[in-house]
Amino acid sequence: MSQHISNVRPEPDQVLVDIVDYVLNYTIDSTLALETARNCLIDTLGCGLEALTYPACTKLMGPIVPGTIVPNGAKVPGTSFQLDPVQAAFNIGAMIRWLDFNDTWLAAEWGHPSDNLGGILATADWLSRNAIAAGKKPLTMKDVLVGMIKAHEIQGCIALENSFNKVGLDHVLLVKLASTAVVGQLIGLTRDELINAVSLAFVDGHSLRTYRHAPNTGSRKSWAAGDATSRAVRLALIAKTGEMGYPSVLSAKTWGFYDVLFKGNAFQFQRPYGSYVMENVLFKISFPAEFHSQTAVEAAMTLHEKLRAAGKKVEDISKITIRTHEAAIRIIDKKGPLNNPADRDHCIQYMIAVPLIHGRLTAADYEDSIAQDARIDALRDKMECVEDTQFTQDYHNPEKRSIANALTVEFSDGSKFDEVVVEYPIGHKRRRTDGIPLLVEKFKTNLARRFPAKQQQAILDVSLDQARLEATPVNEYVDLYVI
Repeated sequence: MSQHISNVRPEPDQVLVDIVDYVLNYTIDSTLALETARNCLIDTLGCGLEALTYPACTKLMGPIVPGTIVPNGAKVPGTSFQLDPVQAAFNIGAMIRWLDFNDTWLAAEWGHPSDNLGGILATADWLSRNAIAAGKKPLTMKDVLVGMIKAHEIQGCIALENSFNKVGLDHVLLVKLASTAVVGQLIGLTRDELINAVSLAFVDGHSLRTYRHAPNTGSRKSWAAGDATSRAVRLALIAKTGEMGYPSVLSAKTWGFYDVLFKGNAFQFQRPYGSYVMENVLFKISFPAEFHSQTAVEAAMTLHEKLRAAGKKVEDISKITIRTHEAAIRIIDKKGPLNNPADRDHCIQYMIAVPLIHGRLTAADYEDSIAQDARIDALRDKMECVEDTQFTQDYHNPEKRSIANALTVEFSDGSKFDEVVVEYPIGHKRRRTDGIPLLVEKFKTNLARRFPAKQQQAILDVSLDQARLEATPVNEYVDLYVI
C-alpha cells in the first residue's frame, strides 16, 4: 500500500523560534558587549573606507541604475550615494568585507559577524530618515550596536558546533540568516512575520564556498557578504508584506535544509543566545590576513627582525616549519601558483613570506606588483605545515579559543633559529589592553584616507565616546561620513 504524505502544517522549527524570541525579547545589558560593539563598528567602517581606495571594490558601488537617488534613502559611508536599503546594504557590506581586515569568529564554522553591519546600518539609516520626514523620532546608534550584538550572537552561536564549509556551503549563509532576523526586528515585523522571514532565509539559495578555494579562488569572496546582508533586507521586506513562511524549512523530511544540504544532521548548540560572541570576537588589527594566519604573521615579523640582527638574508633559509592547527591546514595551506589577491590572502605561506622579506604585510602586498617578487615563491617552496594536535584542541576550547602558530627557520649552513610561538593574536580578547589602542589608531589612519582633518575629528569626537555615540541619531552619525 502507498503511504500518504501528511499535509498538516507543523509548528515552526525550534531553531527558528529560538532566533526570533532572542531578537525580540532579549535585553542587551552587557557593558563589555556594547563597548566591544562600538570598537567593532569603527573598525568595520574604517576597513570599508580603506577598501574605497581600490578600484576593484569601487566599481561595484552605487545604485543598480546609474544616477538613481532615493529620497530619504540610506547613505553609504565614504561616498555621496543615497540608495534604497537593499542596495545600500550591498554597498556597505561589500566595502567593509573587501580587504578581509576586520573582525572574525573562529569555530566549527568561521566567518565575519561584522558583515551583518551592511544590512543593519543601511536599514537603520533608511528608517531614521523616513521617521524624521514623518515627524517621528529616528533610531539611535545604540539600536545599531544592539543589532550588531544580536547578529554576532546568532551567527556565532550557530557556527560554534555546525560546519557549513564541510558540506561546501559558504559562511555567508549565516550572515543572511542573522541579518534577516535583526533587520526584521528593526522594520517592525511581528513574531509570526519574523519567523516567516527567518524561514525564507533558510529556504533561499546559498553560496558555494568554491570562490574561496583553489582552483577557483576569486574576488566574489570580497562581495559575498554584501550580497548576503542585502538579500536579508530584501527577505525581511518581503515578509513585511504578509508573505507566508515555511515552518519546517529545516526539519521537513526529504525537502528540508537538513536532508537536502546538511547530510540529514540537525544543528547542534553549545550555548543559548546572549552576548558571548561580541564579547569574545577577534579583531584583525595589525594585518589584513585570513585569521588562521594572524599569529603566523606576528611570528614572521619577529623573525624578520632576528634575520636582520643576525646579518642573514631570506636567501640563506633552507626550510621553514609551520607548526599549526588543523583549520589552518585545511583552509590556507596552499601550494602552486597564486592567481590574484584573493588567492594570496588565503595562503599561509605567502602571508609568512612577505613579512619575512619586507617586515610588513599590508593590503597592497597582495597585489601583482609585490607578488611578482621571485623571493616570495622561493620561500613558499621551503615551507611545510605540520599539525599540532594541542594547538587544534586549544583552538576549539571555549575557555581558550587560541589561534596558535609556531615557526622554525633553518639555514643552509645547518644553523637554525629557536622556534617562535604566538598563541593569541593581538586582536584576541586576552590581549584587548594591547589591541584596542592600536585599533583606534588604525581607525584614525583609515579616516585620513577619505576625509579632511575637520571631518575626521568630528567623526572621532562621536565615535570614541560611548555614551555620546549611543545617543546619536543614526542618520546624523552616517551623515558624518558623507563625501
